[in-house]
Amino acid sequence: MTTSTTSDSPAAAPLLDLHALVVAVRRRRRLWGSLALLGLLVGAALAVLRPPPPSAVTKVLVAHQEDQPNDTGTLIRTDVELLGTTRIADAALRSLKSPDKAEDFMRDYRGTGVTNNLLQIDVTADTDAQAVARARALADAFVADHVRRMQDSAKAEAKALRDQRDRMRRELDQVNESIGGRSPESDPESSASTESLFARRAELTSRIADFDQRAEEARMGTPRLVAGTQIVDAPRAVRHSLPKSAATNAVIGLVLGLVLGLAVAAVGSVVADRPVLRREIAANLGSSVLTELPRRSGRLWQRRRTRAARERLTATLARAVRGSAEPLSLLELGCARGTTAIALNLAGALAAEGPLVIIDGLPGQQLAESRQKPEGVSVVGAEGAAALSPQQRRLGVGSVAPGTAWTDLRYLGGRTVLVVRAGHGSAAWLHTVARQLADQRITVLGVVLIDPDPRDRTDGTLWDGPNAAPRGQNEWRARQNDGSTSHAVKAVGEGRPVTERPSIAVGVPDSDQEAR
Repeated sequence: MTTSTTSDSPAAAPLLDLHALVVAVRRRRRLWGSLALLGLLVGAALAVLRPPPPSAVTKVLVAHQEDQPNDTGTLIRTDVELLGTTRIADAALRSLKSPDKAEDFMRDYRGTGVTNNLLQIDVTADTDAQAVARARALADAFVADHVRRMQDSAKAEAKALRDQRDRMRRELDQVNESIGGRSPESDPESSASTESLFARRAELTSRIADFDQRAEEARMGTPRLVAGTQIVDAPRAVRHSLPKSAATNAVIGLVLGLVLGLAVAAVGSVVADRPVLRREIAANLGSSVLTELPRRSGRLWQRRRTRAARERLTATLARAVRGSAEPLSLLELGCARGTTAIALNLAGALAAEGPLVIIDGLPGQQLAESRQKPEGVSVVGAEGAAALSPQQRRLGVGSVAPGTAWTDLRYLGGRTVLVVRAGHGSAAWLHTVARQLADQRITVLGVVLIDPDPRDRTDGTLWDGPNAAPRGQNEWRARQNDGSTSHAVKAVGEGRPVTERPSIAVGVPDSDQEAR
């Protein structure tokens, strides 16, 4: 019974692999980094090209008759809305003697409730002086309107109280007429009715005095509120600092660009479904990852490590070529230049043993025109592969990119090593490659992963054999019965791990092989 370390069952597979998503987003750092830089530049450019218009600010202390300590700001919000009415705008424009329309003027200012009783007015204009004048006119118009409303309310309340007082005075006059000169002692028979009249007169007298006091308080309370409503911060022009504004806009643009870039990268990674982890690539291709190579030479302290990895890969591929009479091919997916370099290094290692013919199935003339082509190595096109003698040692180089003529890959070699760039092909296309190679009876010895993620810690080794191309297993069994099966397929048939192929070894240092 064998175990698999590369893929889970469909029932256990998560809908979204966060690890793969994070790696895919990190690999697209050029995209979100460029968008973040673009946002920074656009924000700074807007601050320079579109500076804020001249503006002025003033603050008004607003006193309310209904002020309460637990007020949640309802009164000041009402004042803000009243400031944005055509009545206030018309009054301010009249004081400025401006021909502008109130609707247009209302778009140039706004009110903000700083506290429950403090109103801030911000005004924009063509010049600083005009902005200050408009702010003063608006503040005066608002204060005048607020005072007038409070006075009208006080007058209405006082009038209502006085009307009620006058009504009770008339009723008191009627009660006095009913009493006349009587007293409870002078007329014992009607003492009960007389006492009620006296009680009613006392009540009316008390209420009349109360209404008089309330009317006086209503009238006397208005001057206090009028005096409390005033401009506490004189209108002044707001000074704008261009460096500060540019820095603020740049930071905002940087954050927005970064968020947009990360979102686009995440959505694009999910939609594209391009495997980047060695575990996913090995599972989709049905073959283990032999070694990994960076796409570029990298920094100075990384070049020695990259050179050693290339030398190990060249030695590994050379052993694979010497260990079998069947030709070997290198098939690329998204890394034609890297595959060309690998083929030339391998050709240089094999050229010392005799002539070698490279069958160039790549688009373009990269191999034929390369100046690094070793002596004793000739390059022919894919159309000339059929004319070669079976005794000639050959090395095929081709592509499995979309548009590949699958039937021509057999002429490049019956055994192949896939050179795949991480994150280039979709999962569906990797499945297609594995199945097409199986249909063509081409044995995949392994995968060379180009441009891997440096933080990828997943296992790229398959322990249950090629499972992504089930249609090719019948052909492999037939070839095994004919005695021409490669060591890799024999190992799978015997239930041994793929890494136990005697024809090709994993391109890692000996210490790593012993550890595995």
